Amino acid sequence: MSGFARHWGEAGGRAVLMLHCSLAHSGAWEGMVRALGPGYRVTAPDILGHGKAADIDPTRDLHDQCYEAVLPHLPEGRFDAVGHSFGATLALRLAEEMPDRIRSLTLIEPVLFAAAKGSGAFSAHLLRMADYARAEALGDRETTTRAFLDVWGNGALFEDVPPAQRFYAMDRIDLIKASEPALFEDSANLVPRLASMAAPVLLVEGDESPPIIAAILTRMEQDIPDTTRVSVPGAGHMVPITHPVAVAGAVVDLFARAG
Repeated sequence: MSGFARHWGEAGGRAVLMLHCSLAHSGAWEGMVRALGPGYRVTAPDILGHGKAADIDPTRDLHDQCYEAVLPHLPEGRFDAVGHSFGATLALRLAEEMPDRIRSLTLIEPVLFAAAKGSGAFSAHLLRMADYARAEALGDRETTTRAFLDVWGNGALFEDVPPAQRFYAMDRIDLIKASEPALFEDSANLVPRLASMAAPVLLVEGDESPPIIAAILTRMEQDIPDTTRVSVPGAGHMVPITHPVAVAGAVVDLFARAG
């Protein structure tokens, strides 16, 4: 099997695949796995460019290569897919391209901005990301990372982030730019296929997240046939890490409904 993945749980448990956000790694799911409790067999790969995974190929579409790298880690048979942020867009692609394998789908703060195109929230988000865009254009990695985390880092000051995490994010900040064709232009053609979703879907947001997330989830709620939407009070974009018990509770409810 290519790449690296963490595994939790016992053989014979309900198979769950978890895909982490950008600038993180598979260990980010530790709290969620603990909150789920026994009875599960969780697989969480490091997405390309993160953790112990291989580097990306800068000549290829980022979403295509990350998706392909996840495939060798899929549990056998049917499984539940859970994704956060960029990882949620990969989980969505799995559900659209192999509906017979996905028992349920949980999308936590999916950053598929193309789903909100044409809305006021989309335009406002571009303005909110202006400092990031300026710094990225200048090639200033520290300022780019600072500006990105100002929007997506749950309100934490850059200086308060532990040094190891700061440097980890700075080393990978180019992945954010590389993800833009998929997230803003929908290079993977995810939005037109939302209505074909066969699995029941849980949509999770933090009620203090950037407003663009609510706009994305509203579009998904309109297009996907079977959805449940949960907003976690006091949470931001990193809700599965900061509020794992609340998110895990909603996920367990979805599992029960999916059978």
